[in-house]
Amino acid sequence: MSHARKTTNLAEMNTSSRAQRIVVIGAEGHVGTTICAALPDHHDVIKVGRNSGDVNADISERSSIDAMYKEIGKVDAVVLAAGAVHFCPLEQFPEDKFLFNLTHKAMGQINCVLAGLNYLNDGGSFTLSSGILDRDPIRMASGAAAANGAIGGFVKSAAIEMPRDTRINVVSTGLQDISVERYGSVFPGHTPVSSERVANAYLKCVEGGINGQLVTVD
Repeated sequence: MSHARKTTNLAEMNTSSRAQRIVVIGAEGHVGTTICAALPDHHDVIKVGRNSGDVNADISERSSIDAMYKEIGKVDAVVLAAGAVHFCPLEQFPEDKFLFNLTHKAMGQINCVLAGLNYLNDGGSFTLSSGILDRDPIRMASGAAAANGAIGGFVKSAAIEMPRDTRINVVSTGLQDISVERYGSVFPGHTPVSSERVANAYLKCVEGGINGQLVTVD
């Protein structure tokens, strides 16, 4: 007796093609707009900004993060492209500005994860954003580099404790092409990275299966 072998269509196996409810925090910035433009149309994308978007939130305040999640409800993915930083010469870096970097960029993103765990559906994901400055430093960026390093360390450690098959990753990009006009002068010798490559790094985290990874775009 012959048995027909069932073939599996790769498209049927591709879980990344399923529609997801995705929150993009920092959607109004250069990285955020790149992410939103790249996400396929079948996803339901909720844009969050401090003063713009579908929902407003200030990630430097835990109460604002809690209110954001309460308004949005359950989601499949949270992408973080927010976090302000101060640049200052090392010898003149006051403690309050250094703490501003850690509070607004590092703790802001970390709190979005801690507060969002109960709102993330099974198999969902968090994608955080750090940056190149802890790997390839420039002058006056020690505060930003410290925040980036804190985010990377948190993601690596948190990944082994993520519940319910949820995932967490971080994208670390160099100077993006659309940011050259504004920031190019403080990144001497840095070759800009294309927006397409930046977008693909975030898509890899949201639609792929990796966990605990630092995805670099240099």
